[in-house]
Amino acid sequence: MSAYRDNGRTIVLIPARFTRAEEQQWVATMVAKLEKGDQRRRPSDTQLAKRAADLSQRHLGGLAKPSSIRWVTNQNSRWGSCTPADGTIRISARVKGMPSYVLDYVVLHELAHLLAPGHGPEFWSLLESYPRTERARGYLEGVAATAGLDLEDDISDGGEELGEAALDISAGD
Repeated sequence: MSAYRDNGRTIVLIPARFTRAEEQQWVATMVAKLEKGDQRRRPSDTQLAKRAADLSQRHLGGLAKPSSIRWVTNQNSRWGSCTPADGTIRISARVKGMPSYVLDYVVLHELAHLLAPGHGPEFWSLLESYPRTERARGYLEGVAATAGLDLEDDISDGGEELGEAALDISAGD
C-alpha cells in the first residue's frame, strides 16, 4: 500500500482484494499519513517561528530573535533573506518540501545574519555548530544546478549593502 500526491491529486494504491470497508479504512489511514507528512515538510508561518526559536536556542545560544519570520513566494533567486535592521526574515516557499535539515540550514543561515549581517568569518563561525551545513549547501547547489540556474552569479551582495542579507542560489553565498 502506498499513497502520494500527483498534480494536486492524492493517489492511494491498495490491493484489489480489499473489501469496500477495508478500502475506506486504508484510504483514510494513508491520507492522514500524507497530511501529517505535509505538515512536517510544509510548516506554517507559526511553525516556522517556533522552529527558528528552537534553532536559535540550540545553535546560537538563543541570541538571534527575529521580529518576524515568514514564507514568501516572491523570492526566485534566493532561498531566504534577512533585514537585520528590523529583524525580519523571509524564507522562500521553494524550500517547503525540502528535507528538514535543508530548511533548518536556511533558517539558521538567516538567523545568523541577525548577529552578523555579512558573510565574513564571524558569520560562518556562527554556523559551525550546525552539523549539516555542508550537506545542506550541497543539496541547495544541486537543486539550483538542476533548475539550470547560474551558480557563478553571486547576487547576494546586492542586498547586503542596503542592510539586507540573503541566502541565494549561488554557490558563493
